[in-house]
Amino acid sequence: MSFTFAPAKREHVSLLIALAGASGSGKTYSALRLANGMAPNGKIAFIDTEARRGLHYADQFQFIHADMRPPFRPERFVEGIRAAEAAGADVVVIDSFSMEYDGEGGIMDWADELERGGTKSPGNWKVPKGAHKKLMNALLQCRASIIFCLRADEKIRIGKDERGRTVVEPLGWMPICEKRFIFEMTASFTLTPDRPGIPNFNLPHKLQSQHRAMFSDRVPIGEDAGKALADWARGGNPVSPGNQASATSAASDAAPSDAADEPDEKSAAEWDMELGEAAKKGMAALQAVWSSVPKDAQKICKAALDTRHKKTATDADHQVPA
Repeated sequence: MSFTFAPAKREHVSLLIALAGASGSGKTYSALRLANGMAPNGKIAFIDTEARRGLHYADQFQFIHADMRPPFRPERFVEGIRAAEAAGADVVVIDSFSMEYDGEGGIMDWADELERGGTKSPGNWKVPKGAHKKLMNALLQCRASIIFCLRADEKIRIGKDERGRTVVEPLGWMPICEKRFIFEMTASFTLTPDRPGIPNFNLPHKLQSQHRAMFSDRVPIGEDAGKALADWARGGNPVSPGNQASATSAASDAAPSDAADEPDEKSAAEWDMELGEAAKKGMAALQAVWSSVPKDAQKICKAALDTRHKKTATDADHQVPA
């Protein structure tokens, strides 16, 4: 097989966006607003895993709809996405993609079925994880952009204080998905019921410097952000008009994980401490901070990331939900 190289140029880039949140946080509405901005004259496909609830918005948005029913195996999502592409969709909304992880027939359910059938852990995870990996490969090859709605849980850590007393530490809202899923996103956000549709930059998120001006913690995610993302994917360098005024304050008020390219004199040791704190909140939070670490510091912190922080994050992801 031969390879042909050409000068690098950003054009026709597909986007993977995740919106996580509890019930009432505005995930579905925000996803459709974002999709409408990304494809104002195109076709939006909606893969609905929640008993056709996406149709609640049929009077407000134009989209084609598919009712996906259990079992929520990874290959069923691959089938749905390919069907949406075949139908000419420019943007695919999946609500809720959390079903692939903990829904009926999802990978957790599948692993439990195998264990009940005599396949003992960790062997019972081999087949479900392999299927999930194939799904991720399919997502990365998809030419349509995809918006994933994810449910989120408030997690806690049960530990001991300096006196040996049991204490409960709130870890905040965490997306319900396979722990490495968020790493593959172009951008991800956590929404909360108290401010529906508005990203909370103090919670796990991924927002690269080239997209920071498109989103704000002052206004809900909407069509302007979608249009700006689509323009960027086509090769432009836009700023969303609806968010431009608040972009500066949003970046300055954001969590440390949202300061990837700001002038910074942090040492590698300071970054290592920040990674350690983020790891206590889970893999998504660790990834968000890691994406902010300068490349020279990443080289120094990489060993600690692989040997300590990822284990801490994995343990945090398996804490008991509140």
